[in-house]
Amino acid sequence: MPTALVTGASRGLGLEWVRQYAAEGWRVHAACRHPAEAGELRALAEAHPQVHVHRVDVTRPDEVRALAAALREEAIDVLVANAGVNLEPFERDDLGSLRYEDWRLTLEVNTLGAVRVVEAMVERLAAAERPVVAAISSHMGSIADIEVPGSYFYRSSKAALNAVMRGIAASLRPRGIGVLLLHPGWVRTRIGGPRAPLEPAESVRGMRALVAGFRLEQTGSFLRYDGTPMPW
Repeated sequence: MPTALVTGASRGLGLEWVRQYAAEGWRVHAACRHPAEAGELRALAEAHPQVHVHRVDVTRPDEVRALAAALREEAIDVLVANAGVNLEPFERDDLGSLRYEDWRLTLEVNTLGAVRVVEAMVERLAAAERPVVAAISSHMGSIADIEVPGSYFYRSSKAALNAVMRGIAASLRPRGIGVLLLHPGWVRTRIGGPRAPLEPAESVRGMRALVAGFRLEQTGSFLRYDGTPMPW
């Protein structure tokens, strides 16, 4: 039975990754900050005994270490580094009144949190046959395509994620561990908002297909959910 670890699994894209992998019979370790409040995730776990819910805040090293210890006998085939936040209103330029504490938290979750989980799970990934890290990035992390002001926190966190994961891909390639940076599209989630044209199910189906068809020579690639290469 293949095994996936998904962070930020209580809603949105993370919940959909769990739902789709569970439906195909995978063992899924679903990590989120507040399992008691994650009604849909707990319902999935009740319907699929192979779904295991873990309380993990990716900004807390002790909780990430505890997860790694709990999974010390597991081989992780796919790690979906999905946990993320966006603490800025859309379509607003806050230059002159930037909230640096919110910026720090955005970086702590979106960048450091993802790296912290990957670092903790390297040996668990190495135990799998064709392991892949799917780091959920964003078109907003594409420096080449920045043409409007605003979204400074989120853009910088995803650009930083891209840079560090590209380096991690080079570090892990000799061990046979692949890394994909995935732009899920503009998806109708809490971060994407109600006007987004894409449903989570379609986005995750596309990203899962990229993971399933991954070849090690693709490691470090930045791709849209439909496989289109993204500009850096």
